[in-house]
This record gives sequence, C-alpha cells and structure tokens, in this order.
Amino acid sequence: MERSLELGNMTRVQEFVLLGLSTSPETREVLFAVFLTLYLLTLLENALIVFLVCSHSELHKPMYFFLGNLSCLEMCYVSVTMPSLLAGLWTGPCHMPFPACMTQLFFFIALICTECTLLASMACDRYVAICRPLHYPLLMRPQVCLGLAGTSWLGGLLVSVVKTACIASLSYCGPNILNQFFCDVSPLLNLSCTHVALTELVDFLSAIVIFCGTLLVALASYSAIGATVLRMPSAAARRKAFSTCASHLVVVGIFYSAALFIYCRPSRIRSMDLNKVLSVIYTVATPMCNPVIYCLRNREVHAALFRTLRWT
Repeated sequence: MERSLELGNMTRVQEFVLLGLSTSPETREVLFAVFLTLYLLTLLENALIVFLVCSHSELHKPMYFFLGNLSCLEMCYVSVTMPSLLAGLWTGPCHMPFPACMTQLFFFIALICTECTLLASMACDRYVAICRPLHYPLLMRPQVCLGLAGTSWLGGLLVSVVKTACIASLSYCGPNILNQFFCDVSPLLNLSCTHVALTELVDFLSAIVIFCGTLLVALASYSAIGATVLRMPSAAARRKAFSTCASHLVVVGIFYSAALFIYCRPSRIRSMDLNKVLSVIYTVATPMCNPVIYCLRNREVHAALFRTLRWT
C-alpha cells in the first residue's frame, strides 16, 4: 500500500533523452554526414530492388517475392531508427516525448519480428528449391508465398502490440536518460521504477517463439540443404546449389550473430557503448548491405538492372 502511494506521488517521465552515438561536436558532424549518406544509399538500394522485382516478369518468382518484401521492410526498418540517430548527431542528445518513444519502439519491435519470420520463410524457400525441386512449383505457389509473407507482417504487428503495451504500462519516474540512439526494450526496462517481472516474461517468451523459433527453422533448413548438396554427384551442381543460398546464409549469419550477442551475452561484459555498436550493425549496416549481398552474384537481377538502365 505504501509502495503504491509512493509511486502515485512520483512525477511520471514525460520524455526520454537519447544520448546517441557521440557527445563530441567534431565527431558528431562527421558521423552525421556518414550516416545520412548510408541512410539515403539504403533507401535507394532497397527501392531499386522493389522496383526491379515489381517491373520485370522474370523476377516474379518466390525467391524474389520474399526479397522484395525484405527490401520493403528494410526501408521501413532503417527509417524507424535512423531519424533519431541523425537528430542526435545534428543537435546533440535527442529529447523524445514518451508517446513518440513508444511509437518508435512499437515499429522497431514489429519490424524486427517480421524480419526474423521473413528470413525463416526465405530459408524454407531455398530448402524446397534445393531439396524438393520437383515439388517446388506446388509447395511454393503464389498463395503459399502470400500466406507466409502476410503471416510474417501480421505476426510482427501482434507481438509488438503485446510487448509495447506491457512496456508502456510501466511507471517511469526518473532518470529519463537512455544511453542509446533509439528507444530499445532493455534500456527502457532498466529505467522503470516498478516491477518488470511480467514484462520481462513476455519479452522472454516472445524471444523464444519469434527469435529462437525462426533461427531453428533457418538452421534446420540449411542443415538439410547442406546434406543434399553434399550428396550431389557433380561439383558443378554443388556450386550452383550453394550459390543460390549463400547470400541468404550470409545475411542470416550477420543478423542473428549481432542480435544474439547483444541480448544473450553475460552481464559482466555488458557495455552500452558495445550495445550501440552492435545496434548500428543490425539497424543500419544490415539493411544497407542486404541488397548488395543478395544481388552481387545474381545474374537475373543483373540482367533486369541492365535492361532498366538501357530503357532510361
């Protein structure tokens, strides 16, 4: 009872202060130019992928359908975290009102959950293409692809509604400083002045279902792909099969490695500066590199791009 009265008399935090990446004015100016360039380049790359997939009939295949969805997601994803990062570099610590912080958190959680599920769907697509090639047109028909993509987006939104509602319902009585460049789950939980056991349980269960579940699906798919590739009679067939999934395997490895390390490492080596570096990897670097990784050795995308450039 006394605890409740004490919390009731406390002033609720109205805004959070995001410290961002750097406090040095000289460093901020350089980083602002770098990250603004990366942001615009990321939008350009992913928009180009979406345009090519939509405008060229030869790319109307399940693999490119999922790649188009991933590119749409990456444009949204980087647009959720990058504005507050750039604002912090331009003006110093970024003051973000409580509703804006919760809105950013909602979209961040929704998009990261959607990305996990999309990456698992893409791994399943490569599994069917390599391990069940004769059944590929049936198993990955348009209705199935639409269902997988729709489930990914809807599942991400539903998980985000639950997690954001739990975090927003907590009391924040001060301090209000987040040593991060966007509103993330862990820093917000650390600032709460009420018990967070239920919210941490919801966060843990959602991580098990979404994060670990999709990782297991991807690992199982690539384990089966590896076994199938090793049984292929010719080296040429093995190289061709491996080249169709190598780019996706690289993207999965980068994304899950950074996310696993930032959320699962021991507390004794926990460092907020290291948190921010790793956050940059999967919120900035990964969306920028994904189109390059996927399309670097893809002849169909190269051909579609050359035709587009010739038309213009």
